[in-house]
Amino acid sequence: MSESPSTQNPFQGMAIMAGAMAILPTMDAIAKYMATFEGMSPGQVTFYRFFFQLVCTLPILFAVFGTQALSAKRPWMNLLRGALHGAASLLFFVAVKYMPLADVFAIYFVEPFMLTALSALFLGDKVGWRRWMAIVVGFGGAMIVIQPSYEIFGLKALLPVFCAFLFSLYLFLNRAIGEADSPLTMQTMSGIGGTIFMAGAMFVGSRLGSADFTPSLPTSWLGLVLLLILGTISGYAHMLVVKAFRLAPLSLLAPFQYFEIISATVLGYALFGDFPNVSKWIGIAIIVASGLFIIWRERLQARSLKSA
Repeated sequence: MSESPSTQNPFQGMAIMAGAMAILPTMDAIAKYMATFEGMSPGQVTFYRFFFQLVCTLPILFAVFGTQALSAKRPWMNLLRGALHGAASLLFFVAVKYMPLADVFAIYFVEPFMLTALSALFLGDKVGWRRWMAIVVGFGGAMIVIQPSYEIFGLKALLPVFCAFLFSLYLFLNRAIGEADSPLTMQTMSGIGGTIFMAGAMFVGSRLGSADFTPSLPTSWLGLVLLLILGTISGYAHMLVVKAFRLAPLSLLAPFQYFEIISATVLGYALFGDFPNVSKWIGIAIIVASGLFIIWRERLQARSLKSA
C-alpha cells in the first residue's frame, strides 16, 4: 500500500490538495442554500450530489476507457469508498442545515488529526511523539469550538465529528487502494457507491417520516444548475484529492485541509451572514497551529531522511 519513490512528488501533492480544499466548501454552501432557500431536504441534496457526480464523470470515463470503463480492479473497495463518502456527506449536509457553515467546518477539522493517526497506525507513516501531542492539542481546540455549539444545537453539534471520522476512513482508502485503478475510475465507482447508498438511505428515511429525507425535485432552474455544479465539483475536486494522495503521504497532506476554513468562512459570511465568535476563533487557531506544527515536523523528518 506504500507508494514507490518514483511516483512521489510531495510538493505537487500539497499544491493539488490545497487547491482542492479551497474549492470543496462551495459544495457545502450550495447544500445549505438548497436547504435554506429551496426547501430541499439534506438527504435529497446528498443523493443529487452523487447522482450528478456520476452523470458528470461517467461519459468521460467511457470516452477514455471504452468498454473497459467500469472494469475496476478493486470494485468493492471503490464502492465502499462511495458508501463512506455518501454517509459522511449526509451527516455534513444535515449539520449545515441546522448550524452555521463556519461552526460545522470548525468542528469538522478534527478529521485531519484522525487521518494522521490512521496513517500512522495502519499505513506505517512515521508520526513521532511531538506530532501525537499536536493531535491531542488539536482535539482540545476542537472541544473549545464544540462546547458552545453543543449548548445551542445539542447532539446535532456532534454530527461533524462523526462526519469527520467517516471521511477520514474514505481518504484512508484512497491511499490503501493505491494505483490499482485510475482516479477517474475510482471517482466514478465512488459515485455509483454513493448514489446506491443514498437511494437506500432516502427510501428508509422517507418511510420513517424523517423531514431530513423528504423526496423532492428542484423547484427552479437555479436550483437545478446549483445541483449540477454540486455534482461537478464533487466529481472533479475529489479526483484531485485522489491524485494528491498518490503523490504525497497522508500525514503530510492531512493538515492542508485547513484551507477549507478560508473558503467556508468567506462563503458562510457572504451568503448566510455566519461568522465565528471569539471562542470559536480561539479553538480554530489552536487546531490550525497544531496542523502547521505537524507540517513543520513532517518537513524536518523528510530533510533528515534525505541527508541520512
